[in-house]
Amino acid sequence: MDICWQDFEKVDLRVGQIIAVEAFPEARRPAYKLWLDFGEEIGQRKSSAQITDLYDASTLIGKKVMAVVNFPAKQIGPFMSECLVTGFYREDGSVVLAVPDQDIPVGARLG
Repeated sequence: MDICWQDFEKVDLRVGQIIAVEAFPEARRPAYKLWLDFGEEIGQRKSSAQITDLYDASTLIGKKVMAVVNFPAKQIGPFMSECLVTGFYREDGSVVLAVPDQDIPVGARLG
């Protein structure tokens, strides 16, 4: 299915910096609870991410990632996810985070 530029513009993809990580033992599949900073305009948001195969919680603090910030909040068990952290699936099902390859301010929008 093709989309037009206006469809793409509806997705608000921003750079967020992970500021806190916790285990999410209540999740159906192994996951972390993430808290991200998107700068003054967006503020802080929470997300659940199934990235435990490739990432240790301690190495995620300070990492900048791409996330969709304009989806409605979604209840995931006892946790409310407020944004969608993006990544790419490998053949084994593990997720590689989508990250900017150079330094960029938090809150920067993909466009």
